[in-house]
Amino acid sequence: MFERFTQGARAAVTGAVTHAERCDAGSVTEEHLLLALLDQEGSRASFAVAALGLKARRPSVEAALADARRRGGMTKADADALADIGIDLTAIVSRIEEAHGEGALRGDRTGRRRWSGDRAFTKEAKKILGKSLRIAVGRGDRFVGEEHLLLALTASPGIVADVLAEHGATYETVNRALYGDGDAGQDRRAAG
Repeated sequence: MFERFTQGARAAVTGAVTHAERCDAGSVTEEHLLLALLDQEGSRASFAVAALGLKARRPSVEAALADARRRGGMTKADADALADIGIDLTAIVSRIEEAHGEGALRGDRTGRRRWSGDRAFTKEAKKILGKSLRIAVGRGDRFVGEEHLLLALTASPGIVADVLAEHGATYETVNRALYGDGDAGQDRRAAG
C-alpha cells in the first residue's frame, strides 16, 4: 500500500511518528497523523486546512484533543449519550483525577522506561491509512496523497473526526475545499 503514497503522504506518516516520539507515546495514533498534516506546507491538504481555518485555530484543535485524552478517549457523542442517561462524564473524570492524579485517564507513558525502536501504529491509525487508500481508489486516483489522509480522518468516527467537525472540518467541507462542489457524490461513496 505504501508504494502508492505520495512524498507528502509519506512525510505525514513519518511526521506522525515524530509527534508520537516527541510526546513519548507508546504508539502512533490518528491524532499524531492529524498533527503531522497540520504541520505540512504547500500541499493540497495544507491548502484545505488553511482554507477551513484549522491552521489559525491549531491551539484550539490541540486543546480539544488534549481534553478528549483527559476524558480517556471518550468522544463528545459518548459524553452526550452518558448525559442522556444521567451520567456526568466531567464529574467522573474529576473524581478519578482527585483520587489518582491529573490525567489519570490519558494513558500516558510517564514513569515507564523510554521505548526505543519503531513506533507501532494503533489499530485506528492503521484503519485511517486503509481508508485513505479506499478514498483514493474511489476517486480514481492512482496515488494516496495527504489529502486522502485528511479525508479519511474526517470520515472515520472518533475523537479526531469529532474535534475536526467542532472546528468546521467535516468530510463534506474538506472535500469541498479540496475539489469544489462537483465531486461530492462520487467521493462520498469512496469514503463509505
